[in-house]
Amino acid sequence: MFNLRRYFLLDPSVTYLNHGSFGATPRPVLRAYQDWQRQLERQPVEFLGRRFRDLMSAARAALGDYLGTAADNLVYTTNVTESLNIVARSLDLGPGDEVLSTDHEYGALDRTWRFLSKERRFKYINQPISFTTETTENAEKNKKQRTKISVDSANSVVNSFSIQHFVDELWKGVTPRTRVIFLSHITSPTALLFPVEAVIRRARRAGIITVIDGAHAPGQIPLRLDDLDADFYGGNLHKWLCAPKGAGFLYARPEAQHLLKPLVVSWGYEAEIPGPSQFVDHHEWTGTRDIAAFLSVPAAIEFQQEHDWENVRRACRALAHEAQEQICALTQRPPISGFENGGTTGGSGLQMVAAPLPDSVDLAALKARLYDEYRIEVPLIAWNGRKLIRVSVQGYNTRQDVGKLVQALEELQSAA
Repeated sequence: MFNLRRYFLLDPSVTYLNHGSFGATPRPVLRAYQDWQRQLERQPVEFLGRRFRDLMSAARAALGDYLGTAADNLVYTTNVTESLNIVARSLDLGPGDEVLSTDHEYGALDRTWRFLSKERRFKYINQPISFTTETTENAEKNKKQRTKISVDSANSVVNSFSIQHFVDELWKGVTPRTRVIFLSHITSPTALLFPVEAVIRRARRAGIITVIDGAHAPGQIPLRLDDLDADFYGGNLHKWLCAPKGAGFLYARPEAQHLLKPLVVSWGYEAEIPGPSQFVDHHEWTGTRDIAAFLSVPAAIEFQQEHDWENVRRACRALAHEAQEQICALTQRPPISGFENGGTTGGSGLQMVAAPLPDSVDLAALKARLYDEYRIEVPLIAWNGRKLIRVSVQGYNTRQDVGKLVQALEELQSAA
């Protein structure tokens, strides 16, 4: 297992298994971030008045290379919530229209769509997407019957059966009034990788706009946006890419960019000196702000490249899978079976996993005891009547971190 803890400023007294919430920034990337801030403060007019466009263009080019798209298909935002608010508020939706989503979505974006649905009187639908749970005996039996795992062109680990199951369940909510499909690439509460490419292809044939929440994708899974071909895709860079807080992006397919309106109308609208992309003009310059987080994204990409991040991710995925297995063995709750790896468990395909907890658990009390008594930072989640623990594994984590969590859970369970 890689141990990159020395590169992070995390409190050594805390066992940190919650990278998925806010990420953590390595020291070299943080130094780059602070250097950009010093440059800004040294000559603000020079930095924001004369250098801004070239600096942002270079940062977008580096991000475009990393994400497999042209720089002019991207704009930097502070996070996915801002990115997808731009999209949701821009789309011409009204009475009689429907936006279809799932019941696994992130609360902030659910609230965005619900708010707008009340304002504009369209219907927002959270289609239930079931996952199965298996006993250890059945899991081993069924494992032999599953098709071989493959990687699609969006680099999502899926197989043909699980893709079809997901799309069929989602499509039960499609009607002639469905204008938009909104869903997560990797879900926040349940830590499942959805086969979004198959949904995008089918939606395109049906004339339905696709909006993808990629909060947990960049840096955790390979991502090629032009191959994925969603209409709109928002991503966070401060999570799994380990960029500074306040670094996110919005991707818009060239043919769909004209649908977007600026969330903040500023000098880029009716630009006096237009750039090559109206999409960039409208959304990049929103007035005075600190752009250091955006300019530090190339340093985050470089840090991961220098540290053989594909092997780091592979080791983290294996450790996350171990964590899920050990927690499920302890609680005697079968693992969540998802779509990302043929119906085994969530851990083999991602660095973030969720495991069920007993219904009798008091989540608030357990979370407080894990932190106060054991100094373990890990989220406990109430989702659709289920209680879950979500474990994130990043390059600074070790097997000892997982062992400490499992031991703490065992001790607290025995004392209950």
